[in-house]
Amino acid sequence: GQALLGWASAPLCARLVRKGLVIMRSSRLSVLRGHLCARSVGAVCDGPVGFVGLGNMGLPMASNLLKSGRELFVYDVNPTPLEALRAQGAQVCASPAEIGAVARSVITMLPSNEIIRQVYLGPDGLLSTIKEGTILIDCSTSEPGVARELADAAAKTGSRLFDAPVSGGYMGAEQATLTFMVGGPEDGFQAAEELLSPMGNRVVHCGDVGMGHAAKLCNNLLLVITMTGLSEAHALGGRLGLDQKTLANIISTSSGRCWSAD
Repeated sequence: GQALLGWASAPLCARLVRKGLVIMRSSRLSVLRGHLCARSVGAVCDGPVGFVGLGNMGLPMASNLLKSGRELFVYDVNPTPLEALRAQGAQVCASPAEIGAVARSVITMLPSNEIIRQVYLGPDGLLSTIKEGTILIDCSTSEPGVARELADAAAKTGSRLFDAPVSGGYMGAEQATLTFMVGGPEDGFQAAEELLSPMGNRVVHCGDVGMGHAAKLCNNLLLVITMTGLSEAHALGGRLGLDQKTLANIISTSSGRCWSAD
């Protein structure tokens, strides 16, 4: 790779770097990569995107990315969604590490902290092969501390991690109407926003790494409170002899209306 740069033009070098075909070790390459990263909103967003975690939320999200014209590389332990996305034009990878080696940005949607750590930090994980300048976006429901742990590990590879949990549920994922609550460096938010926009209609920068998860925790707390209150209201109405359908209709058009009642 280094010998190649003795004769290659700067535009060619840039193309090779974007495609991950040159491993940059020399000072000249480092300068070139720094230049590419400085204008990297376009380079990252237009480059190959990886997606790991294709469950009830991840599969429709990845499908919407494909519909937006992205070049998509996907991985999941379940072969069924992989084949569904292959039929739509995605390229299937054998591991998170394989995705890390080819993608300029990676989105994950995973079910637990244990699996999140395995996908990012494991011996065959994303960070074992990720290229410098890559943007990593974890859309899983997790914790601020986990996001900071991953961001610190990503920084050692020269990549940047954002936490971006979602609200909107399966229907929002299907219809590309999700809200993304994003935590991460402000100077990289534009690139993250461009990557997430094909999957949702609202992308909100909440602050530093971990603040996306903090926002979702607060939102979910309020949701639980309203769900509990709605259940108690119906229980009280039943004890007082109110018809449950009548009460539901009243609540849905009155001051007690909430997302849980809709």
